[in-house]
Parts: sequence; C-alpha cells; structure tokens
Amino acid sequence: MDDWRPAASPAALARRAELLAAVRGFFARRGVLEVETPLLASHGVTDPAIEPLVVQGGAIVAAPRYLQTSPEYAMKRLLAAGSGSIYQLGRAFRDGEAGRRHNPEFTLLEWYRPGFDHHALMAEVAELLEHCLGRTGWRKVSYGDLFRDHLDLDPHRASTEALAGLARAELDTGGLELDRDGWLDLLLSHRIEPALEGIVCVHAYPASQAALARVDASGPVAVAERFEFYVDGLELANGYHELADPEEQARRFAADNASRRRRGLAERAPDPRLLAALEAGLPPCSGVALGFDRLVMAATGAASVDEVLAFPWGRA
Repeated sequence: MDDWRPAASPAALARRAELLAAVRGFFARRGVLEVETPLLASHGVTDPAIEPLVVQGGAIVAAPRYLQTSPEYAMKRLLAAGSGSIYQLGRAFRDGEAGRRHNPEFTLLEWYRPGFDHHALMAEVAELLEHCLGRTGWRKVSYGDLFRDHLDLDPHRASTEALAGLARAELDTGGLELDRDGWLDLLLSHRIEPALEGIVCVHAYPASQAALARVDASGPVAVAERFEFYVDGLELANGYHELADPEEQARRFAADNASRRRRGLAERAPDPRLLAALEAGLPPCSGVALGFDRLVMAATGAASVDEVLAFPWGRA
C-alpha cells in the first residue's frame, strides 16, 4: 500500500507555505483582523447547489451538526457585532465535490470589508492575486459583455430555448434538461471560461444569480452586485456587495428551499442567528471567498488540486 505518501511534492508544499504567509502578511499590512469561527455549525446552507457534510449527533451534542461549507454566516455575525474588517483562512467542506479542481475538504480564504462596495473589493482581490502570483495587470468585464464577446448572445434577454439550443449545438449535452440559469452556467463553464487569459474579473451577473448579493435595478436590466475572479480560466473567487436586508434574505432562503423541493433535495432550515444578526444591523460591506488550493494551483501550474494537497480525499 503506497498511498501513505503525500500527493504533493515537497516543492509544492513549500510554495503553499509561502502563499499562506503572503496572504497573512497582505492582510496584516491593511489592518484586517484574522478570525476563527466554528467548523461545526447547527445550520447548513439552503443553496440548492451546495451540500454539506453532516456529523451525526453523539454523547455531547444530540442533534446533527454541519461541517461548514463557508464561514460566511458566522463572519457576518461578527460584522454585525462590530468586528470591523475581518478575514479567515481555514478549512471548509462540501459533499459531492471531488475532481481535478475539487476536494471535499479544502482551504478557503474569506474576507469582509465594511465601507467597501463590490468595485472597491474587486480592486483589492486583484492586488492580492498580483501579490501572490507575481503577476501584473488584470481586466474587468461585465457578464453581459462576456457572453456577447464570446457567444454573440445577450445573457440577460435570451430565452431559455435559445440558450438550450446554443448549448446543444456546441456541446454534448445528452438528455440534459436545465433551467435558464443552468444553461447559462453550462455555457459559461464550458464555452467561455476555458478562453479566459490572465487575471479576469467578471461582474454584473444576472439578478437571478444574486445569491447573497444586493441587486442593482437602476439600469436597463437588473444585475447582481456580484463578481468572480479567474486566472487563466481557473475560477478562484466569488464576491458580493453583501445583502443586509433580513426580510429579503428570508425570502431568498425560502426560494432556495422551494428550488430544493423541486429538485428532490432535503430542505435546510434557515440559520436564525444569521437573520438575527441582519436584524441587529450588518454594516454596508462587501465580501469574497477565494479558493486557496486553487490559488496554489495557479501559482505552481498544477493541473490537479491533488498536486497541491498533502493528503487529498483519496489518501486521507
């Protein structure tokens, strides 16, 4: 049995350690406080695209607990309590996510900046990436322009049938049946992302993909104040101008659970402590989650996440 050995090379592990130090130094110079929140939470996320790993109750805690898929809810409770700018660099867990770019247990860098809108945070993410990767230059492009440039299609106005037709014409979709956002995601991941070069920030997503972001309805079409960063086509970060309205957040939780029912998934009770924190008052802020393992992949040229982990899922 030879799989006792680490999957990552000594050089990759050394580069990983350098990047951990670089990230902490970056935030220390900016006065952003490092925090730690629980890995085990009493509530899981409602997002139908994310499934948590569940730890069954035992002698001390009778009820099941969820291994965190992101520290977001706990960090927002800290923000509402007056923490100021904070970041966390630690483990997160997601069930059913294993492959060349995914490991069910992974390292996530997440930070929040009170007083920043999403454009200010985009600039800071770009500074971090340039700092860590030793690269200069990045570009920002709207979601709409990205689809128009690569597929000659307006993603905000195209019908579900038009999106499905394009996907079926250009990709092997088999008998796949998706909703409108599902077809958009498929076209983005399979037709557009592989063509992205350099450090690219995509912003102004469809309002239907807002998740926990605010929605800007001031323009011709409503868009989510959300962004994602890519490095040479590798998705690294997802950020929001954070939603602070507890009533709207409750509505989105309900919509998530309705979607889960339609997909035959178990519903997840909304986190009442997060809603209470929003009621108490989340300061205007923006936040972002960045996959640290993928950052190491980008820094080392690794083709698989296994190459930058000491012991990936199959060897744990």
